[in-house]
Amino acid sequence: MSHSTVRPAPRSRLITWLAALGAVTALLLGSPATSVAADTPKPPSGPTVSGPEALIRGTLQPDASPPGANDWQCRPTAAHPRPVVLLHATWSNANLNWITLSTWLKNAGYCVFAPNYGGEPGVPFKATRHIPDSAREIARYVDRVLEATGAKQVDLVGHSQGGGVLPRWYLRFEGGTNPADPAHNKVRRLIGLAPSNHGATASGLGTLTTELGLNQTVSLVAGQAYADQMVGSQVHTTLDRDGDTQPGVDYTVITTRYDEVVTPYHHQFLKAGPGATVRNILLQEVCPQDRSEHVSIAYDSNALQLVGNALDPAHAQPVSCRFSAPLLGG
Repeated sequence: MSHSTVRPAPRSRLITWLAALGAVTALLLGSPATSVAADTPKPPSGPTVSGPEALIRGTLQPDASPPGANDWQCRPTAAHPRPVVLLHATWSNANLNWITLSTWLKNAGYCVFAPNYGGEPGVPFKATRHIPDSAREIARYVDRVLEATGAKQVDLVGHSQGGGVLPRWYLRFEGGTNPADPAHNKVRRLIGLAPSNHGATASGLGTLTTELGLNQTVSLVAGQAYADQMVGSQVHTTLDRDGDTQPGVDYTVITTRYDEVVTPYHHQFLKAGPGATVRNILLQEVCPQDRSEHVSIAYDSNALQLVGNALDPAHAQPVSCRFSAPLLGG
């Protein structure tokens, strides 16, 4: 079920969202948030919204909070003492990316927060700015969450850029961890869905633009985060120089063999350094029938159950595997 190798190859979302646009259909549901987190520890569960439905909702309401998120009156409980901060992918937004997981986590008793970062208000496709700049945004946001909730630490859950290079940069360079005293880290867990940990190739398209010297040109349209996430970028070179992890952080990587953006998929995996733990999970080794790819993993009930287990390993439950389709989830 787990792997422990590491190397480059993770993400950029532009290509995948262009494919997803052709699959658009229906409407989207949400459930209301409550202001106090429940005490009963249980795995996240509930209805799953499809990728196309989420795309409609996120495009029409790009600055809205996903259901259950950003209740600034929420106070963590003994069962779930750390707020969960959800970090969306490139060319996405919080409402689009987390319509399902945010609801699940709120219903399970977590305080859930989901910022929009790396983009302008009113623009649906965010997380396109220079990744170190976005990491500073996240640093300010996490500080606000800690102050509002009174918690000592948060857990981060991210998709693609939001689960890989962005939070890793924040942990290393923008105050997310304290290597001299890991007990004072601001982050306890980082859980990445199809994370861009070591650079993307987009099934070879990114390799082509890199070899042709076109990454900065593409970034004029796609945003600087495109160039930043390509294999061999200055951001990745700087970030990977001293290893994959930070002391005191528990890392979980959840990936799919059908990922078409962060390729090859096994380059998403991390290698644990001193004082850190890593679990690398290939989704198809848990649920062989799962066909989710880079986009639909965020709407895949199997993957989201694994997120719930990683957040609360003491109450981990077997995954009730369902069929999950490319672009749609399930």
